[in-house]
Amino acid sequence: MTTSSETTSPPTPQTTHTDDQPLTARIEALLISSDRPLSEARLSALLGLPGKGTAQQVKDAIDELNESYQSTQRAFVIERLAGGWQIMTKSEYGDLLAQLHADRQQSRLSQAALETLSIIAYRQPVMRAEIEAIRGVGCGEVLRGLLERRLVKITGRAEELGRPMLYGTTQEFLKVFGLAGLDDLPDIEGEKR
Repeated sequence: MTTSSETTSPPTPQTTHTDDQPLTARIEALLISSDRPLSEARLSALLGLPGKGTAQQVKDAIDELNESYQSTQRAFVIERLAGGWQIMTKSEYGDLLAQLHADRQQSRLSQAALETLSIIAYRQPVMRAEIEAIRGVGCGEVLRGLLERRLVKITGRAEELGRPMLYGTTQEFLKVFGLAGLDDLPDIEGEKR
């Protein structure tokens, strides 16, 4: 049986095995793990910081981290973004990261995406119905993925019933595949461009 004092006592804050670690290290761990900005209030709550002045404690710790990053010439900083804090790569590394992401985009293309992209590249401007007729399957999701990756764009509408959209390749397509222009596409046996 529990006494009334046991049932009415406020819950004690949970302690974790990281509570003995420096505040800067704990904030850094949270920011590295988060895929979105974290506000001072959210950081304070996650860290279990009690009372007033916790927002200033968090800001001071972030300033300390940024000073450390600067003095050790790190490639990243903690920046205020969308009402919170997030670890961001410095802008001078943008070209390097763009290369990484371009390689990733190219390497992630499925067989269906490559087939659809090939049809668009050689037949552009082309309607979705033409792509589906050539491939023999629906390609709505594949087209959406290629549009999101900016390898394909809508180039206009066909002059036929329903005015369906026409698709073509983009400058990003040329860049990713290392082409100066569409004339650099390899010839297909039995096909004339």
